[in-house]
Amino acid sequence: MRALLILLIACLAVPFDGTGQDTKRSYIPMIGDTAPAFVAESTEGTINFPYDFGRSWKIIFSHPRDFTPVCSSEILELAYLQNEFEKHNTRIIVVSTDMLETHFKWKEAMEEINFKDRGARKIRFPLVDDNNYSISSIYGMNHPNAKRGTNIRGVFFIDRNNKVRAIQFYPNEVGRSTPEILRTLIALQKSDDNYEFKIPANWQPGEPVMMGHTSPLIQENMRQANPIYFQYSWFMIYWKDDGNDMD
Repeated sequence: MRALLILLIACLAVPFDGTGQDTKRSYIPMIGDTAPAFVAESTEGTINFPYDFGRSWKIIFSHPRDFTPVCSSEILELAYLQNEFEKHNTRIIVVSTDMLETHFKWKEAMEEINFKDRGARKIRFPLVDDNNYSISSIYGMNHPNAKRGTNIRGVFFIDRNNKVRAIQFYPNEVGRSTPEILRTLIALQKSDDNYEFKIPANWQPGEPVMMGHTSPLIQENMRQANPIYFQYSWFMIYWKDDGNDMD
C-alpha cells in the first residue's frame, strides 16, 4: 500500500503540457529512437507530428525566439532551398518558443526580404508555436542550468519510419549551414538506398561512396579495365557514384 501511494505521488508530481506529454523530459532522443510526438499550432494550422507527414523524411529546426538575426537568416536560407528539400521527399518543421501570433508577423516580415539579392521567397513550411516549451522539453533542449529559452537550436533528422537519424546543435551566435544540412539528408538517404553504402568525409552528391564490405565480385571488378570500384587500402573501398543524386 505504501509503495502504491509513493508511485501515485510521483505520477502527480510530473507536469504535463495538456497533451499528455512530460514537459520535464531532459534527455535528447538518441539516433535510432522514435521521434517524440507532439500536437501544436503553427502558421500552417494544427500539426500532429510526425503523423501528418506520412512517409516523408522530416527535419525539425528549433529556435529560441522570433525576429532574432541569426535565426532569421537561417529560415531565409531554408526558404531558398525548400524546393531541394521537397525534391528529396523531406518536410521542414520550424519550432520557436514565441507565440503563434508572433510567428505570423515574423513570417510576413521575412517574406518581404530580398535576401542576398535572390528575391523574396514565400515560406511554405510551418512555424510551430512552442510557447510552453513542451516540444523543446521532449526533445531535450531545455538545459536545466541555462536561462529559459536559450540554446534551443537543435536540428533533428527523422526518417520515413519516424526514427531519429542525425542530430546537430548550434549555439545562439553561430548560424547553421543549410547546404551541410541538405548534404547530410542526401547522405542518409543514399545509405538507406543500399545498406552497403557508407558516406566518406566531405562527400558531396555524385562523388564515390564507400563500401561497408568487400566481396570476390568487387575484387574481380577492381582488376578489370574501367572498374566501378577502387580502393585506397583493403579497408577503404569505394564505388563510383553515377551522380543520380544531382538530378
